[in-house]
Amino acid sequence: MRVERWSADEAVARTMSPDLRHQIGVANGVVGVYVDAANMAAEHSILVAQRIAACGALTVATSDQPAANSPWDLVIDDPSDAIQAMLAHPATACVAAQLLRRPHPDRSAARLAESLAYATLQAGPDYRNWLESRGSRVRTDNTPRVALDDYGDTVRLTLTRGRLHNLLDRQMRDELAEAFITIAADQQPRLVIWTAEGPTFCAGGDPAEFGSAPDPLQGHLVRTVADLAPLLDPLAERMRVEIDGPCVGAGIELAAICHSIVATPRSTFRLPEISMGLIPGAGGTVSIPLRIGRHRSLEWLLTGATLDAVTALGWGLIDEISQ
Repeated sequence: MRVERWSADEAVARTMSPDLRHQIGVANGVVGVYVDAANMAAEHSILVAQRIAACGALTVATSDQPAANSPWDLVIDDPSDAIQAMLAHPATACVAAQLLRRPHPDRSAARLAESLAYATLQAGPDYRNWLESRGSRVRTDNTPRVALDDYGDTVRLTLTRGRLHNLLDRQMRDELAEAFITIAADQQPRLVIWTAEGPTFCAGGDPAEFGSAPDPLQGHLVRTVADLAPLLDPLAERMRVEIDGPCVGAGIELAAICHSIVATPRSTFRLPEISMGLIPGAGGTVSIPLRIGRHRSLEWLLTGATLDAVTALGWGLIDEISQ
């Protein structure tokens, strides 16, 4: 597997070939094409990016166009970390790019597409290899995962699995669903402050439950019923998430739906899914791009970088750093 690098002129010429689909794409051993598009005409840039993408390859470019308006999957000066991830997990990277290219105005439809893509990857070799490499894990704790406290003018929602870094498992998901339904039924809509006990806001999905579904199809059907995002959507405008410490995977995917995210200076953020052979599966391919844009979302997902609070604020992932 490789990533090819083309000049602007070469990119225009090569993408005119009727045999392009036999030359690039994951199926042909070329996961991506890196183009020097800094001086490329806008109309050429659009056509080249579209033709490369249609062949099942990622499109990476240096460009003088604003990233928000760019047709490329990645617009980046130094793509070395992203390319390394593309080479390590080519099929997973391709699926992530394909999903992020097509933002959908209907969030429910976009999340359905995310779940279907997630199920596809669960049947792939990257995910199976990750499952085999990590070994089996079993949790025996059944303590409450969520507390909901009424303070009159505000409601406080607290993750209480601090001893296990507030890993999101079935029980926590079910308790969060009940909490969201209770909050939605409030006759007097009030500010909801979402916090967490312990040193970690949320370490993401509980690894002990990965691979527990009978098959990817059943996993998809469960997600369509148990998805927390639709319950959180109507509450988002009055949800203030207060993050202290690491916030990983599903933790930031769900928090990003909310209107306000405030983090302490020691907070960090990470999306580790590509290294697991997966993409975000808690609505993150919808909520994260709405905050930071699709190009930066793909870059972050591919690199798996740990963002500090200052970087997260600069990107627009969070809204404030508390002092």
